[in-house]
Amino acid sequence: MVFGWGKKKEETKPAEYVKPVTKEISLSEIPKIVEELEELRKFQLVSEIKHLRNITQPMIEDLIEIGNVLERDDLRVDDIDKHLAIIVVRGKKQVIDVIKKGVAPLPEISSVDDAIKLSSVLNQILKKIGDVLGRQTRVIHIFAKKYASHLKENLEIMNSNNSEIRKLLKNYESTKSISAEIVDTLNQIKTLNNNQLEDAKKLTGINQNLKSTSEKISSIENSIKEIRSSDEHKKYLDLKSDIDSFSVQKSKIKNEIDTQFTKISRPLSRYEYGSSLDKNQKNLLAELIKDPFDVILPQNIDSIIIILENVRKGIISGSISVKDVDKSLAQITETEESLDTFEKKISGYQDKNKTMLSELQSIASKELTSFESDLAKNILVKEDLQQKLETIQGDIDEIKSSIPKLVSQIEEKLRQFSNTRYTVIPSS
Repeated sequence: MVFGWGKKKEETKPAEYVKPVTKEISLSEIPKIVEELEELRKFQLVSEIKHLRNITQPMIEDLIEIGNVLERDDLRVDDIDKHLAIIVVRGKKQVIDVIKKGVAPLPEISSVDDAIKLSSVLNQILKKIGDVLGRQTRVIHIFAKKYASHLKENLEIMNSNNSEIRKLLKNYESTKSISAEIVDTLNQIKTLNNNQLEDAKKLTGINQNLKSTSEKISSIENSIKEIRSSDEHKKYLDLKSDIDSFSVQKSKIKNEIDTQFTKISRPLSRYEYGSSLDKNQKNLLAELIKDPFDVILPQNIDSIIIILENVRKGIISGSISVKDVDKSLAQITETEESLDTFEKKISGYQDKNKTMLSELQSIASKELTSFESDLAKNILVKEDLQQKLETIQGDIDEIKSSIPKLVSQIEEKLRQFSNTRYTVIPSS
């Protein structure tokens, strides 16, 4: 128990409702308002704590005086038991020593730092006095009654004043914190506004590039359209169509050759696995089995005949087994006799196809190819610009939605330490 004092209960009166004053301000005015409010709170803090110090100082002086009087008072210890007298004298000495050493005049107040120092000094005094009086409470209450009530009353008031000082300092720290938060939010808004301006510049540049690219695409498309509507291009398309149609001839020739070689595919395959050919002949035989159209060329005819004759010999000797020897031999003969016809058809097709492709290439518009390439490139550029445009516009929209929220936060914080209800209006 700390000598039996505590903060007195204060009667609370219902606060009268005061309608807050409203005022419209711009963002640019807020730093000055915050600075003025903080200075006002600082002035009020110093003023109120100075007042609390001044009404507490007499009690400090009173404590010192009580210590001096108590030191001269013998407390009539001669009239009590010797052993008890020793305890009383020792307790009295402890109280006097703490008052002499621990109680000193309070510092003068002229700044917030002085106020903080005062709170620290007063805390130390109250703790030291409270501790010693707590330990010697019986001595004081029984043998120094005339001091007890006086001490209790003084210390109650000092403790109450100290609590009020701490409360004022805490409120001031809260004010400083709110002030710093407002300044930080203002800086956020400033950064967002700067970002928005930068994004707006980028947006303008991208829109200009997009317009320029769109115009370029339109111009290229018109040039392509013009070329495609020319007689030369019509001739190119007709020839290309003829080439596509002519490719059917290749399929017909290929089918005819494949049908013939399918008849001897079994003995050819068995000859491939059972013979020892040189590399060139082996490759030729493999291609002949796979796709004879590609190898029936003038330079290969003699080699193909040699292969077929070797297959014939294998069938006759029995090294290549077939179901019907006579039929297989007749089909080999039939194939050999067809080689010249196949070679002429292939050569005729390839010569004509080559001529047509050469003619197609000669009338193909290099300008059209260049335009088509440029068109593809510019379409990609346009798509990239549109994507950037959407991204930056999204950033701008996000900033536009964020700033009002930050402004509302500032308005709310201003209400926390100002009687005026400030409303932030957009800058003109």
